[in-house]
Amino acid sequence: MSRITGQVVEYTYEDARLVGYLSRDEAIGGNQPGIVIVHDAFGVSEFIKGIADRVAALGYAVLAADVWGDGLQLRDESQIGPTIGRFVGDRATWMGRLRAAHETLVAQPGVDGSRIVFTGYCFGGASVLEYLRTGAGVAGVVSLHGGLDLLGDDWQAARAGTKALVLTGFDDPMAAAPKLLALQQHLNAAKIDWEVDSYGLTRHGFTNPHADRAGRPEVIAYNAQAERRSWAAMCRFLAEALALHQ
Repeated sequence: MSRITGQVVEYTYEDARLVGYLSRDEAIGGNQPGIVIVHDAFGVSEFIKGIADRVAALGYAVLAADVWGDGLQLRDESQIGPTIGRFVGDRATWMGRLRAAHETLVAQPGVDGSRIVFTGYCFGGASVLEYLRTGAGVAGVVSLHGGLDLLGDDWQAARAGTKALVLTGFDDPMAAAPKLLALQQHLNAAKIDWEVDSYGLTRHGFTNPHADRAGRPEVIAYNAQAERRSWAAMCRFLAEALALHQ
């Protein structure tokens, strides 16, 4: 019988205090593969913690990383745009905070540091692809409705053979067809083992049942069918990517 426990984990990058959430099944002995989840624009919310617990129940040690710092949770567009812009304008800090989360998870007792995957939602979906682009030493990354317009163009540092799964909505204006095609071309040129699943009649933020609260249905909307399909695709990918590093 599984025994999922979740706890706050504080760590740092430079002078920033970062407040993550660690979830794992205490009934599993030995070293577990690790998953870092990178949050959406709202921060390490109950939604993200729920995903962490759900992934932990699959047998992984999971850290929901805090990019914003101090466990900050954003509430509206007046906060979200400037905060995202700050990190896109300072990619060294953006990626540095992801590396800090990576190192924090690897340092946990009973975590197999050679078997780590990064997953991310919305802003987090862009984050994990940017981490891959800049040379992340991970088994793979999963981007769920990531904002592809946030990514850089130089993929020379990406590690060939790393796996990538991109789960996106066909009608997501933040992952429009030209941006998605450019990403696929970059992944191919970098010799990344990639897969893209594009869901029809699906917009941005499709995994979040609270997405409709944004009041912008033409941009962001929950889609239960796409959420189920993306979850199944991610579970398959995690099992495949991490089995390669056993």
